[in-house]
Amino acid sequence: MRIHLIAIGGSAMHNLAIALHSNHHSVTGSDDEIYNPAKERLAKHGLLPQKMGWDEARIKADIDVVILGMHARKDNPELKKAKKLGLKIMSYPEYLYQHSKDKNRVVVAGSHGKTTTTSMIMHVLKYLKVDYDYMVGAQLEGFDTMVRLSDAPLMVIEGDEYLSSPIDRRPKFLHYKPDLAVITGVAWDHINVFPTFKNYVAQFDLFLKTMRKGGQVFYYKHDKVLKKLAKNYKGKATLFAYEVFDFDIASGKTSLRADDGKTHQLSIFGKHNLENLKAAYLVCKELGIEDKYFFKAIKTFKGAAKRLQLLYKKNGCVAYLDFAHAPSKVTATVAALKSKQAKQKLVACLELHTFSSLNRKFLKEYSGSMAGADKAMVYFSEHTLKMKKLPLLSTEEVSAAFNHPNIEVFTDNQKLLKALNRFKWKDKQLLMMSSGTFNGLDLKKEAKRLLN
Repeated sequence: MRIHLIAIGGSAMHNLAIALHSNHHSVTGSDDEIYNPAKERLAKHGLLPQKMGWDEARIKADIDVVILGMHARKDNPELKKAKKLGLKIMSYPEYLYQHSKDKNRVVVAGSHGKTTTTSMIMHVLKYLKVDYDYMVGAQLEGFDTMVRLSDAPLMVIEGDEYLSSPIDRRPKFLHYKPDLAVITGVAWDHINVFPTFKNYVAQFDLFLKTMRKGGQVFYYKHDKVLKKLAKNYKGKATLFAYEVFDFDIASGKTSLRADDGKTHQLSIFGKHNLENLKAAYLVCKELGIEDKYFFKAIKTFKGAAKRLQLLYKKNGCVAYLDFAHAPSKVTATVAALKSKQAKQKLVACLELHTFSSLNRKFLKEYSGSMAGADKAMVYFSEHTLKMKKLPLLSTEEVSAAFNHPNIEVFTDNQKLLKALNRFKWKDKQLLMMSSGTFNGLDLKKEAKRLLN
């Protein structure tokens, strides 16, 4: 097939392009800006557009499918030309469903933890040499791409609740119609498209209604929203509430006790990650994986990129990077590090980078989210506010919103680094949290410099 991807530079889109190319499709793409690692990876496979920008001349009648990324706009000239020619236009989740409609589909959804849970399932299946397709929202150790498409009978998908494309305003996860699903928890996010919490919760109700007859849903037992959704569910799937295995943390090491009483040492830590592990365990069990093989495999799981990723460690000082940006994610990540080394001081730095986090109406949701940190630092860029067409924020109102007794707020990343440089790092932990890069900082390099 000949396939053209509009907005090919996106995280999922460029991985989809590489997967399609690997399957011997003729793949082209376009975008107005492409950054690394997508730029280098597309170039490696000969898929990087020769010039940036949109050009309707790229759209010809012999294209079989146009896949439209969320980064494009409704008035995109290539999209308009594709419509004029009557070409088949799909969002990438729509394409993934068409590819997998005859497969057994596992979909992991939730406001937090879905990438890690999906990654755990994928890691176990790969370790045990199970043949399967996948789509996940982060780069994983041992996986070349974030998307695989083949003739395997199983597909594992991270189910994102954000919109599918500029012309398909449904959440991505509504396309997948799972046989087996996980919902890790529900906490308001994406205020730009779900302006109220009620509206946001409604998307998960719709997701439950897409379950296939005879399907199963594992949902976190102690999430109040999920408990209510489960109580009111009238669909044809079976819902099962899960909770974390018993676990201990001693000297910074985590061990869990399985249902059979056996104890297993883990590389991961944090209660939220052990909740994710329980969901992954239940999915794998349903897929026929025996307990002894699951725990043997999961012991070697080190996490997904930017999910409590170790940046640098020296003389008892440790620096981590995490993708946390929404309030629930920040709370869980801070708590995880504090529980791992309760006696060490924790310095937590958060970049406000998303539309929701920089929205004045949403800021109050962060109140208390960094309470577990001994020192809280928050950074945001005035340039990012302008790019997202949001009104400027003052450092005072951001500080007040977080309601932390020991907080500093910065709009200059160099001043943030200078403030971090003032600390004596002996017996301290550093946590950097962002879905961005703190405006271009090499965080691994900076962590090494600080801790040395």
